[in-house]
Amino acid sequence: MLTPVLQKNDSKARIIILTLSVIVFAAVVILNKIQLDVNLPFNPHVFATISAIVNSLVAVLLIAGLVTAKQKNYVLHKKIMMTAIVLSVLFLLSYIAHHLFAGETKFGGEGTIKTLYYLILFTHIPLAGIILPFILFTAYRALIGEYDKHKKLTRITWPVWLYVAVTGVIVYWMISPYYV
Repeated sequence: MLTPVLQKNDSKARIIILTLSVIVFAAVVILNKIQLDVNLPFNPHVFATISAIVNSLVAVLLIAGLVTAKQKNYVLHKKIMMTAIVLSVLFLLSYIAHHLFAGETKFGGEGTIKTLYYLILFTHIPLAGIILPFILFTAYRALIGEYDKHKKLTRITWPVWLYVAVTGVIVYWMISPYYV
């Protein structure tokens, strides 16, 4: 196992993780309601494309992280998972930028495809909204060396995070034809 890189302080970690999670959630909700009327020199939907690419990379990294953990290659596992976290921050920034500059896009499909789109979207959104503190607590447990607790949390965090990353890309593929 790896040497812990953080000092254990559960009460401080809980406050930081929950505060950060609430701030991020509130920022996403509030900024989703705002559209800036700025004439950008490029198509603002490029941010959605960036988000989808980043989500794709995160999904690949999550699978690679699982493989490296099962192979007990913990040094590589840590690098992969920290990269997934950093890319998730990049995703969040591009997601917010897209909504700020491009506004909301209505899905234009009909029938079964519309039902499928909304089914995916209505599972993706709440899971995306609640996964952040799980990711942060899971990372925290690893960084303080509580690997049994890390592994236990991972059983919840990993599949939900992977689902959110993959469905984010699917939502992009389904809605992107309707970008104006």
